[in-house]
Amino acid sequence: MNGTEKAIDDIVNFLNEGKFSDNVDVVVAPPSLYLRYAREHLNAKILTAAQNCYKANNGAFTGEISPEMIKDCGANWVILGHSERRNVFGETDPLVAEKILFAISQGLSVIFCIGEKLQEREANQTKAVCFRQLQAGLDKKIDWSKVVIAYEPVWAIGTGKTASPEQAEEVHVWVRDWLKSHVNEQVARTTRIIYGGSVTADNARELASKPNIDGFLVGGASLKPDFVKIVKARS
Repeated sequence: MNGTEKAIDDIVNFLNEGKFSDNVDVVVAPPSLYLRYAREHLNAKILTAAQNCYKANNGAFTGEISPEMIKDCGANWVILGHSERRNVFGETDPLVAEKILFAISQGLSVIFCIGEKLQEREANQTKAVCFRQLQAGLDKKIDWSKVVIAYEPVWAIGTGKTASPEQAEEVHVWVRDWLKSHVNEQVARTTRIIYGGSVTADNARELASKPNIDGFLVGGASLKPDFVKIVKARS
C-alpha cells in the first residue's frame, strides 16, 4: 500500500531507463488504483500485476477486485497468497488456492506466495508449512505452467533480516523436489521459484548465484532506483 501518481512517475522513470536484459522478466505490482496509470506509462517490456484479486469476476464483494478488472487495466499477472494477505487479512490456504484456480481460468498468470513465520521456522516447521500451502494448490488442480512460486519467509519481510543464500536455496530445493514428487518432473524443472524477503541491491547477486533461486519478489526496495540493480543481479 504505497504510492501516488507522483511517486509512481518517479518509479516509472527509473524503470523505463533501466535497459534490462531480454532474458529477465520484470513484473511490477502497483496498488490496483494505479494499475492502468502504471501500464500506460511503463515500457511495454515491463509487465504489470495486481497485488491480489478475488475468486469471482463480479458480485457482492465490496472492496475486492476481479481478474476481469485486472485484465481491463492491461495487467496479466496477479500476486496471490502473499504473507500479508494470509497473516494480516486471514486468508486460508484453501481460499488462496481457489483464487489461484480462478485467476488462471480467467487468463492471468500467478505469483503464488508461500512461506513460514518465525515461530514456525524456530520449531523446524518450514518444510511442513510450505508443503501444506503448496498442497492446497495441488488439491485444486491448478495449472502449474501459469504459476511462479515465491518463497517469502515471513520473518524476513520488512525486518531487515534476510534468509542467507544457503537457507533460501535449501527451501527452494525442497519446493522443487516437492513439485517433482507431487506433480511431475517437467513442472519441477520449468517452474520458476523466486525469493522474497528483504532483498536488496547488496544481497541480490549472492542470492541469485544459487542454482534454484530463479528471481526475486521485491518489497520496499522496489520503490527505489536500486531496484534496477536487483533486476540486473539476475540478468
